[in-house]
Amino acid sequence: MRKMQVDVAVIGGGPAGLAAALAARQEGAAQVLIIERNHELGGILQQCIHHGFGLHRFKAELTGPEYAQRFMDELKETDIKVLLNTMVLELTKERTIYAVNSREGMLEIRAKAVVLAMGCRERTRGALRIPGKRPAGIFSAGTAQRYVNIDGYIPGKKVVILGSGDIGLIMARRMSLEGAQVQAVVEILPYAAGLARNVVQCLEDFDIPLHLKSTVIEIHGEERLEAVTIAQVDENWQPIPGTERRIECDTLLLSVGLIPENELSSGAGVELDPVTNGPKVDDTLMTSIPGIFACGNVLHVHDLVDNVSKEAERAGAYAAQYALEKLPAPSRRVKVEAGANIRYVVPQEIALDKPVEFFMRVQQPEEDVYLDLGGLRRVKKQFVKPSEMLNITLTPEVLSKLEGDTLTVRIVSQKEVGADA
Repeated sequence: MRKMQVDVAVIGGGPAGLAAALAARQEGAAQVLIIERNHELGGILQQCIHHGFGLHRFKAELTGPEYAQRFMDELKETDIKVLLNTMVLELTKERTIYAVNSREGMLEIRAKAVVLAMGCRERTRGALRIPGKRPAGIFSAGTAQRYVNIDGYIPGKKVVILGSGDIGLIMARRMSLEGAQVQAVVEILPYAAGLARNVVQCLEDFDIPLHLKSTVIEIHGEERLEAVTIAQVDENWQPIPGTERRIECDTLLLSVGLIPENELSSGAGVELDPVTNGPKVDDTLMTSIPGIFACGNVLHVHDLVDNVSKEAERAGAYAAQYALEKLPAPSRRVKVEAGANIRYVVPQEIALDKPVEFFMRVQQPEEDVYLDLGGLRRVKKQFVKPSEMLNITLTPEVLSKLEGDTLTVRIVSQKEVGADA
């Protein structure tokens, strides 16, 4: 077994891993290692050939591969080591990584700090329990995206998409451009789950119908998918009798949510948030295990890759400080909790002596409201919706005014704000 020692080990070579590694090296960590199970760096971005990446960070409209390449070009100018085609089997709470590849066999990597950047995976049909047999023609939207954009295969010609997440919306457009007929996008919620710009650019611009408050209740076909039956749902998400509709199709794409890849995190004893399915972290993005940090979609599912990179840079820099024993101990810590109409907040614990950037999602859409952070600051929002992440930074001067040991983030109405005034 080959043994290695590094200052910072980054698990995952996607946008989060690349940004974290570069930041760790810039912060002064002498030995930085990226471990990636794929044959190339870049992660999911390599199959995202559409434009729309980098608008905030680079002030340019890039494709996924172009965005990843900018970080990979920076990487080439450093001495950061990269292990490709390498699968991490185990991470211990002592920050020892056991991995394997076909060249060197088993590897034991001892790290002073570890950054978790494994990304997320798609929820499958098995999680939905849709009645029917198992005909060919049912894919996750991401799998279909890889078939079309990388492998050059078209999954089918008559397509129904279940779920209006961003990947599903983008694949509706992509399949249309490849000559397929997208029959419908079906969404169980009363609103689209993806970004508003994707609803416009991927559905409305291509006259693809969006069926809200509806779901697929049956799959038809033996060897190959022949049709699906959809129905409207009630407030409990149960099908409403009499609203059934059969749609002929040979392909069903599932865009029904993403799950952070946290098997390694759990094995190391990292405490997970039951809402995000990612680690609980403090304002340095350190998990419940000292020296193990998390960022990107393994922490919580992001909508913009620019936010992933920004968050990962913080994780990488703090990981380097920890490895170099330069991470100062905070004078006072408080818990952060989700209040009215807030689904989750990251980080879940903060110190009050440094700026803290909060990321959060609401549970349901609202208009003309205020985002309230523990009464310390209120930000007016014309509208909020679950598909678009909210983020805001509080300074130490503002945080120092917090009374008590909990900061509650919530959405408040204009009427409530007026009453307080």
